[in-house]
Amino acid sequence: MDAMEEDQPFELEAYAGNYVSHARVDRLLFIARSKQGTAFGEDALRLALEELSQSDDTQRYQEVALKFGGKTANRAQIDQKERKAAQRHDRLEAELNNYKTNLIKESIRMGHNDMGDFYYGRGDLQNAFKSYVRTRDYCTTGKHVIQMCLNVIKVSIELGNYVHVNNYISKAEQTPEVQDPLVAGKLKAAAGLAFLQAKKYKQAAKRFTEVPNEMGAQYHDVLSGQDVAVYGGLCALASFDRSELQNHVINNVSFRDYMEVNPEVRELVNDFYGSRYASCLSHLTKLRPMLELDLHAHVHLNNLYDAIRSRALVQYTTPFTSVNLPTMAEAFKTDVSGLERELAELIQTDQIQARIDSHNKVLYARHADLRKATFQSALRTAEQYLGDTKALLLRANLLKYDFAQKQGGQGRPGGGGGRSSGGGGHHVSTAFLGALGGLGGFMDAGQEA
Repeated sequence: MDAMEEDQPFELEAYAGNYVSHARVDRLLFIARSKQGTAFGEDALRLALEELSQSDDTQRYQEVALKFGGKTANRAQIDQKERKAAQRHDRLEAELNNYKTNLIKESIRMGHNDMGDFYYGRGDLQNAFKSYVRTRDYCTTGKHVIQMCLNVIKVSIELGNYVHVNNYISKAEQTPEVQDPLVAGKLKAAAGLAFLQAKKYKQAAKRFTEVPNEMGAQYHDVLSGQDVAVYGGLCALASFDRSELQNHVINNVSFRDYMEVNPEVRELVNDFYGSRYASCLSHLTKLRPMLELDLHAHVHLNNLYDAIRSRALVQYTTPFTSVNLPTMAEAFKTDVSGLERELAELIQTDQIQARIDSHNKVLYARHADLRKATFQSALRTAEQYLGDTKALLLRANLLKYDFAQKQGGQGRPGGGGGRSSGGGGHHVSTAFLGALGGLGGFMDAGQEA
């Protein structure tokens, strides 16, 4: 990769066009901070300021303009927006109070929702969260619940509160409207993001690969379709075994549609599955500059890349009884000594059952003792069979001597269900104990044999 590509790892305006509102600003500002002092960072800052200047979030606009750009924001424009915002706030509050006085449930819900939208537009996420949550008590349909949950999830993601994200995903999934592919897609994408932040990569991969293709780019205030492909693809490679990768990714029509948006991820997954490791690692290297500037993925790159490389090493060695280390090192674009260290670590963590011949530079697989395993399996089966036989014989004797509990607690007429006192009861008990003694002797003889 040349210097130009390193300074500009991707087309910034096209990237920003994948998002709207806060999602666009947050991502551009993250790039501006990460690339501060470069032309790419300046371009990101310029686009972020343009977006903020068109929004009602005047406070953030001033802070960003001063902190990053060293510029003074348009005072007249800001004052005008502040006046309009104050007037709108007073109007919305008066309307909400009127609805509460008249006890109009649906109007109260809409009033709180409008207040949430107002605070969100102003960048006041805490008050937006509170207003959206207040609509919960006034939701009368499943559609209202879904709207409330999606609003709370969106704000919670921006606040970094993924406990609330998971809670409101669960609430939304209890409504019938969750069958809508668009709603289901948004919930699964949000759940995948929550699992990603918790470093639960396998659960994240499952959620991202389950996102219906109907969602497409319609969640652009949180995630783009490209994000679904990138996050889902990397998490899948880092955590899925070969069969899971085939079922959830390779043969998944919906997820393949998302990967078409990002051909680099598509080729990465196909090369990994096809055991083309040199090409696979090359695609990972090309993706890294872009991922280092991703708001959500950057902090997980080392974990994901290490896990993908480890899985590739394991997958490479699995079919063979012995592997030539120089040949393997060439396939993974590394030196033999470095490869030995990686393999030794995988052996120590029981990811590879093998031993390394450092003198001859060969990796030898350790195969399980099949004879021992067969005997152990036979013994376990025999013990299980013996236990089942004891249980069956005991049941047969209980039924033979009528020592079973009858329905309603009644035994045979005059018999008292095997629990009556007197001669009859004593006779049954003696016979029953004799039968149990015989059963014990039979089983002991069987064990000795």
